[in-house]
Amino acid sequence: MAMLAKGPYQAYDFQITGLTGISDQQIQVHLGLYQGYVKNTNLLNENLAQLFKQGKTGTPEYAEVTRRLGFEYDGMLLHEYYFGVLKPGGVALDPSSKLARAINDSFGSYEAWMTDFRAIGQMRGVGWAILFQNPVNGWLSNHWITLHQDGIPAGFRPLLVMDVWEHAFLIDYKPAERAKYIDAFFQNVNWPAVEHGML
Repeated sequence: MAMLAKGPYQAYDFQITGLTGISDQQIQVHLGLYQGYVKNTNLLNENLAQLFKQGKTGTPEYAEVTRRLGFEYDGMLLHEYYFGVLKPGGVALDPSSKLARAINDSFGSYEAWMTDFRAIGQMRGVGWAILFQNPVNGWLSNHWITLHQDGIPAGFRPLLVMDVWEHAFLIDYKPAERAKYIDAFFQNVNWPAVEHGML
């Protein structure tokens, strides 16, 4: 059961302006959506706590709220990973860095990894392209996640999270221009921040 022992979650105050190829308006609309996930996560936690106190853990309402919580939590967290690595103009990946070595070990080369990641990001449908690290052996793998809570490999650590739901780019690009949005995303990736998330 989810409890609010330490109080509600607070939305991060991401100060993101001046990105290459992604407008400030697009970012502000997207941040509003993220703030909605934070709000709904808190509301669901409060609702569950009340139902628990009322002894209603065996009710359909309790079950539905519990199931919904994963969607809101992951919607909040994945957006925090997404916004957390964006920086105007980006910062290049150091070829001698721990992350670059892990990409080469896992995919054979940075180019092979990028080809695979972009292909996943351009697949039809709405969702996320995510570079994960396996906590057991350190290997990296790319994954397509549709709904926030479905398909995330248990225990894997998200390193690079790219939102490819249409809300992430529809102000700046047409639905058929997702590849242009992906180009813009990579122009703003702060690779040291991505590497900071490694185990």
